[in-house]
Amino acid sequence: MTAPLPDRIRACRLCADRFATTRTAHAPRPVVWFRPGARLLIAGQAPGIRVHESGRPFDDRSGDRLRDWMGVDRETFYDMSRIAVVPMAFCFPGYDAKGSDLPPPRLCAATWHDAVMDTLPDLHLRLLIGAHAHRYHLGLRTPVTETVRAWRDHAPGAFPLPHPSWRNTGWLKKNPWFETELIPVLQAQVKEALA
Repeated sequence: MTAPLPDRIRACRLCADRFATTRTAHAPRPVVWFRPGARLLIAGQAPGIRVHESGRPFDDRSGDRLRDWMGVDRETFYDMSRIAVVPMAFCFPGYDAKGSDLPPPRLCAATWHDAVMDTLPDLHLRLLIGAHAHRYHLGLRTPVTETVRAWRDHAPGAFPLPHPSWRNTGWLKKNPWFETELIPVLQAQVKEALA
């Protein structure tokens, strides 16, 4: 008998050799956070080191900012019956020589993503964070700013977003329309999707 999909993902070690050669030399630890019946999808890039350690998606300052953008508290955010968090890679990919996060390995999405999405037929809203999620879910290869600026082309069912990392504070200051125009609509759609 085949194990349930979340258990198979948690047991995945396809990238073990790749991760062993990174600056962090870590073992895979897939962070799996989805359940059939969820109404809202958060499609991110890949867990960071803090999420790798805690085993909870967006359990860091980026998550605090994302929850602010969404207008939800931690309890709501971590309710798997309502919100699924499906990154383009389930494991922390490690750091490069300069200390920046490596991109999500394509092997992860190629192996798991379609099967995961098939288990989430009740989605009403997709929040797509970063270029990798924009490519997979929207089929776009445009720069993040251009994709996010065209958010109305995808709303109300999907919202392309920048990463909520504190490293993007400068981006937010350069693009004030994001918080004044997009965020109020996003919060209204989140509220409706979770009602």
